Amino acid sequence: MRVLGLDPGLRVTGWGVIEMVGHHLRYVADGTVRSTDKLSLPERLAQLHQGVAALIDQWKPDEAAVEQTFVNVNPESTLKLGQARGVVLLAPALAGLFVGEYTPAAVKQAVVGTGRAAKDQVAMMVRALLPGCLTTQSDAADALGVAICHAHHRATLRKVMR
Repeated sequence: MRVLGLDPGLRVTGWGVIEMVGHHLRYVADGTVRSTDKLSLPERLAQLHQGVAALIDQWKPDEAAVEQTFVNVNPESTLKLGQARGVVLLAPALAGLFVGEYTPAAVKQAVVGTGRAAKDQVAMMVRALLPGCLTTQSDAADALGVAICHAHHRATLRKVMR
């Protein structure tokens, strides 16, 4: 199973692709989709949608996973992040993919073993769990963490279904 993990953001959306073969995870690719600050909000959202849609076309994932939004102190920022997240959820849904959603604490728990792990701990464990992954971009590392979390949850679900 190939999973596209997504860490939504209006400026930068991290992405990561992994494959689950049996119980083993394999790193495929990672990066970011960026929007241009000088554009209007609708144009920036269109950039995010086009970027995620292009990733789906390129990497052909079987499923996608998106990190859930936490509430910021600034309501305007929270609203914009929510709009970006909506676009990031929409792209794989339009492609017919199942989309899992996970809280930041669930991702940290799946990757590090504690829901209160720091970002650098998540990035370090992502590199340890995915041999060949050398990402230095925190948004991409977070997206790979979301993909790992999804793979673990889907594997558990498959076991329960048997």
